[in-house]
Amino acid sequence: MEKSALREMYKKKRKALSTEEIHQRSEQIFSSFIAHFSINPGDKVHLFLEIKRLKEIETDLFLDYFFKHKIRVFVPKINGKKMDNIEIFPNTVLQKNDWGIPEPIESIPYSKKDFDLIITPLLYADEHGNRIGYGKGYYDQLFSEVNPNIPRIGLNYFEPKETISNPSPLDMPLHYLVLPNAVLSFGNFKSKFKK
Repeated sequence: MEKSALREMYKKKRKALSTEEIHQRSEQIFSSFIAHFSINPGDKVHLFLEIKRLKEIETDLFLDYFFKHKIRVFVPKINGKKMDNIEIFPNTVLQKNDWGIPEPIESIPYSKKDFDLIITPLLYADEHGNRIGYGKGYYDQLFSEVNPNIPRIGLNYFEPKETISNPSPLDMPLHYLVLPNAVLSFGNFKSKFKK
């Protein structure tokens, strides 16, 4: 199926989830992540902060765990047509931007981009790791700017069922997809963070 059709299909599927289902599946996804990946104090993780109105996975579960285990956390902040990467801390003040995404108020962009993991939002990913986001291209841009060996990890409520028939040459596939009941890997990618 084409990306546009799949984007609409999975927006509707996500919209149909109840608050209880979102919370339960988010906890299962978090448990799958912790069971399959080993992250150490000082490691640098790029993590998205969920847009609640779009019923994204509850990433505060990840955030709490990372802070508790002294893992450094970086989040996106939209700056015009580009995405800055900002380190946050337990006391960082966040406010929602025009799209409803929580962002740090005071921020200094992190220019190194030497992350150990990138956890990316998505609406859908197929059996090849091709992902569909919201169509803005911020994460594909980020992926193109970092070391290709940094694991790109997607989180999703839904298993891959339909193949994306028209991936863009600029699209960068995931290395892993974390689901409520499994972690899928793509392209024989090997990571030191995988248990």
